[in-house]
Amino acid sequence: SRMLYTDGLSTLFSFGGIYATGTFGFNFNDIIIFGIAINISAALGAYIFGFLEDKIGIKKVIIISLTFLILICLLILFIKSKFYFWIFGTMLGLFIGSIQSSSRTALISLSNSSNINSLFGIYSTSGKITNFLGPFLVATFTSIFASQKAGMATILIFLLLGLMLFSKVRL
Repeated sequence: SRMLYTDGLSTLFSFGGIYATGTFGFNFNDIIIFGIAINISAALGAYIFGFLEDKIGIKKVIIISLTFLILICLLILFIKSKFYFWIFGTMLGLFIGSIQSSSRTALISLSNSSNINSLFGIYSTSGKITNFLGPFLVATFTSIFASQKAGMATILIFLLLGLMLFSKVRL
């Protein structure tokens, strides 16, 4: 499940700036400032949801984060305003930081001390083995439909599949 939603996030990172430029007219400075804003909100998300993990559990935090990532990505596909893109794009950061942090915590809770190194090796590798799929789908759908929005919509496939699989994980 993590491999799938990480592929979606990696694709979002790879194509987010291109989408912002092509759809909302961002220039180079806008992209840099937007990247900084997302990183700040991601740090806040990791921090805030770290406390929430202690209260409601890792699994619920990951499910909440994936759900909001899906909803916000969906909204971004329908908005036309650069202003709203800034708002929703920055909100994505909260849940990106949360999910990256909580995914590591989930792995630790699923492992024992004798296999933690090998599990983190698999964890790291799993995010790289299939990371070509997201860009491939974005490029394919963008080309077929002549629309960046259609290409970016493919990210939702990874997030949805990741959510569906993760909901079956026992933590």
